[in-house]
Amino acid sequence: MTGSTGLSVKRIEALLDDMSFVEIGSAVKARATDFNPSPADAPSDGVVCGYGTIEGNRVYVYSQDASVLGGSIGEMHAKKICNLYDLAMKTGTPVIGIMDSTGVRLSESTDALNSLGEVYFKKSMAKGVVPQITAVFGNCGGGLAVWSALSDFTFIEEKNGKLFVNSPNAIDGNYAEKNDTSAAKFQTEESGNADFAGDADTINAKIRELVAMLPQNNDDVALTDSSDDLNRLLPDIEGAKGDTSILLSNIADDNYFLECGSAYAKDMVTGFIRLDGLTVGCVANRTEIVGDDGKAVKLSGRMSHKGAYKAADFVYFCDSFGIPVLTITNVEGFEATMCSERHMAKAAATLAQAFAECDVPRVNLIVGKAYGSAYAVMNSKGTGCDLVYAWPGAEVGPMDAKLAGKILADGKSGGEIEKQAKEFAEKQNNVSSAASRGYVDELIEPADTRKHLVYAFEMLFA
Repeated sequence: MTGSTGLSVKRIEALLDDMSFVEIGSAVKARATDFNPSPADAPSDGVVCGYGTIEGNRVYVYSQDASVLGGSIGEMHAKKICNLYDLAMKTGTPVIGIMDSTGVRLSESTDALNSLGEVYFKKSMAKGVVPQITAVFGNCGGGLAVWSALSDFTFIEEKNGKLFVNSPNAIDGNYAEKNDTSAAKFQTEESGNADFAGDADTINAKIRELVAMLPQNNDDVALTDSSDDLNRLLPDIEGAKGDTSILLSNIADDNYFLECGSAYAKDMVTGFIRLDGLTVGCVANRTEIVGDDGKAVKLSGRMSHKGAYKAADFVYFCDSFGIPVLTITNVEGFEATMCSERHMAKAAATLAQAFAECDVPRVNLIVGKAYGSAYAVMNSKGTGCDLVYAWPGAEVGPMDAKLAGKILADGKSGGEIEKQAKEFAEKQNNVSSAASRGYVDELIEPADTRKHLVYAFEMLFA
């Protein structure tokens, strides 16, 4: 590995299977140009590229090194990465990028700037063809933030990772000490630009788990052997309908749920499980968050615009890679805030469109409330869902019965309002009413949920 940078290689080797990394282009270096007549003779031009395996699955990987020219993007630096993408597209192999760069190399001026655009092009062409993962271990600013956003999943190191378009100090009225908008906390919780945060070892472990869960490309099927009982009963699952991350863990093979973007838009849960070895993408409403101590923090039970966009992006990813989608519905409406009102209609429309355009097998399980248009955009029968199941205690209807009673009995006595509400709940919000019209395919007992979902996807995926 003559010419390779030590830090970059160490980061790659910490991620990949032992002794599996093979470097490509170690001798590449910057050429003389009008803007850079005397280029520095830098090892690997600040980026190590190559391929290896994760749990036996082939991946292509590149790693920038800030100790070499700041890990900056120059013409040949970008060319190495573009070449890697060409190979990945040809062979149908995921690409992982480890980012640690000061940005575009100023000494190469427009040559470097054009090269940045070429990487954008390669990443855009690979979108929906091979999975793309970015891990931010150092600076990833300016144009590189766009680079990261073109990936399917982004990880950020919790202490040293910095992801930003404009640095915190360049934002009017802000500075890093006041609100570090480049930090892992902001990027995972506020912007949603990063899906996972943690130390280097945690990030490497999560990337390995994600790669093992995903198909290699859009023609591959993510299927593995499973020893978990297909008919395993779930006697306590009804108590998890509020925190659907726990519910999904109970349903999954070996109780393993890989949640994505857990810190962002917490009213919506997204991630992957396996059902009898088949990878399934999951989108679920959440009405509470249960901590490690067992205490629950209640949420509004309403869908936010951030949650809708988060779910839509995830559904588009699953559809691109042939991953079937399971939705868990428990939502009573849309979030009613000034901020949400600015974005909610478009966000809900985006989610509805994501489901409507989805060609993969789709199953919806209604576990609680399914009210109004918030339910309609959550993979309802009307948007083309293949199979809709519901627990017996679920409620499906236009709105909460008490509110409906007030509207239907407007101007009348309290007793009449209660009467109208009760009648509405019995006739309109009763899940049996939705089932009688074919909007729910089958009512299932909560304890039997796993086996019904396993058999449903096996039937649809055949």
